[in-house]
Amino acid sequence: MPNKSMPNKSTPTTDALNDEAEVLEQTPLHADHLIVNGELAAENAWCVSYDTDTLPEQRPAFVPLALWQANQEDAELAPLLTSDTELTPALSEQIGSVAAIAIDFPAFTDGRGYTVARLLRERFHYAGEVRAVGDVLVDQLDYMRRCGFTSMALRDDQHPEDALRALNAFSVRYQTDVEERQALFERRLVASK
Repeated sequence: MPNKSMPNKSTPTTDALNDEAEVLEQTPLHADHLIVNGELAAENAWCVSYDTDTLPEQRPAFVPLALWQANQEDAELAPLLTSDTELTPALSEQIGSVAAIAIDFPAFTDGRGYTVARLLRERFHYAGEVRAVGDVLVDQLDYMRRCGFTSMALRDDQHPEDALRALNAFSVRYQTDVEERQALFERRLVASK
């Protein structure tokens, strides 16, 4: 009978799995399916690096905010904001001139990234690309666009055809968003006068 306290040689140990997960986390990622301005992008030049200590060799790259701040002179780097980033006037001034900003969705159930995007657009008047990265699902895309995202890097198991259909599923929206500043009832009221 085998000794159950000894790890099976064919099964990786917990330490080996943790080491492998850490290496994968630090490896820059390219999303296979990128939606830009409501269309499937032909290519995705930008990679996303979650490594907080080392700059990726692949460029251009979105890197964690602190790493970007330490290397702002590198034009091929752009900030990767976590969903819990506190957007202060000083930070918005610092990132306001970059061409692109990525906002990470660590889980599709974490909605704080929507708030970060909307604050960038409405309060701080950021006009560049705002990209959703991480756990991005087809079901979220219309809401992301309404909050100010211009590009969305889909999770690997999401189908781009479904994404494009989801972006065009609604022709009328009741609530306001970053593009439509009047609710439907306000637009109807103005039209009836």
